[in-house]
Amino acid sequence: MKRITGTAVLMLLVAAVAAAQPASPVPPPDAAFAQVISVTGTGTSQVMPDRVTFNVGVQTVEDTVDQAVNQNNAKVAAVVAALKKAGATDKDIRTANFYITPQQQYNNQGQLPRIIGYQVSNMVFVSRNDVASAGKMLQAAISAGVNQASGLNFEVSDPSKGRDDGLRAAFNDARGKASALAQAAGRTLGKALSITEGSRVDVPRPMPMQKMAMAEAVSEVPVESGTSSMSYTVSVVFELR
Repeated sequence: MKRITGTAVLMLLVAAVAAAQPASPVPPPDAAFAQVISVTGTGTSQVMPDRVTFNVGVQTVEDTVDQAVNQNNAKVAAVVAALKKAGATDKDIRTANFYITPQQQYNNQGQLPRIIGYQVSNMVFVSRNDVASAGKMLQAAISAGVNQASGLNFEVSDPSKGRDDGLRAAFNDARGKASALAQAAGRTLGKALSITEGSRVDVPRPMPMQKMAMAEAVSEVPVESGTSSMSYTVSVVFELR
């Protein structure tokens, strides 16, 4: 008959006690995520624009390229001179595009089209940090010979303007959504654990302009800049209680 030593008895007792202890519950892998809520909020701010931009140009059509270009050059030079006389500087004006297009006549006999003239167009881009001068600038350009215009826009030169108000509005929007969802789930909303800023989106109020017909006398163009709307987004993770 084998003897049981004291050490062996002690080991058996330890094993018995361990087996009698209930197993600790293992939390599910996503238990930590069940205690937070993630939402995205948006907010906007209204800012008065401080820059105006627009395109004006001259289109001419003549029998030959030389005639069309020379006539166009003279008219565009007059437009640029008029803009500068109205207050624009060299840095406010730049050429946007210049192109020559042959005018072709087609027939029904299957023959190749015949060139009957040439069209020349020269567009000038104007950018001014003086919104109030927009009407005066347009009046001067049209009076000098402009017969094309487009892209009248009012912009905000400093991107930080209205930023704080927009971000606060976006966060409040996110908190409001999270509070509604927490209440629907029978929980209460805790503190914000993380905040991520999204990209800012400018929503300008463009005033498109169509081709203008020349008149004997051109009055100042009525222009209203209004306000520019800037939209912000934030993603926020809130604690759930």
